[in-house]
Amino acid sequence: MRATGIVRRIDDLGRVVIPKEIRRTMRIREGDPLEIYTESNGEVIFKKYSPIGELAGFTEEYAEVLYKVSKAPIIITDRDHVVASGGISKKEVIGRRISSVLDDYIEGRKAFFASQGGYGKLYPIEGFDRPASVAYPIISAGDVTGAVVMLYSDLRNQPTEIENKLVQTAAIFLGKQNE
Repeated sequence: MRATGIVRRIDDLGRVVIPKEIRRTMRIREGDPLEIYTESNGEVIFKKYSPIGELAGFTEEYAEVLYKVSKAPIIITDRDHVVASGGISKKEVIGRRISSVLDDYIEGRKAFFASQGGYGKLYPIEGFDRPASVAYPIISAGDVTGAVVMLYSDLRNQPTEIENKLVQTAAIFLGKQNE
């Protein structure tokens, strides 16, 4: 654990303000759920809650099935990190941060479908050079919780309408699993 040097007092209602710099760095937005952990030595730890992360085993299997059907690498993300993958080395992608561009699509509840001119416009993982061909936000009970992303395969072919519907269906299904 890293000390920030920032000290905050609890107000009379039991609230504490998380500084803007930390919220920005950790991508904590208004309304984000936080889990609270306590340690026996008196530490209180706040951790961003990830509903998609709660389904880790299930999402991993789902990503593998999507890969087997589509033959294109698949990643499933929460609002901050990759939580599951299929057809791509897990060591390469699991736990890596999503890009700000994918974050914008997720927050805007917008889907991405690469067209002939769209190749390479969405790199979903920070520092990872494989672009997305299709991406859909996962929406659960009205809240955005992550995304299902199909990456370009090594063949770099354009996604089909069937692949588009496959990813869309996966995103809707995972959203329903969290409700």
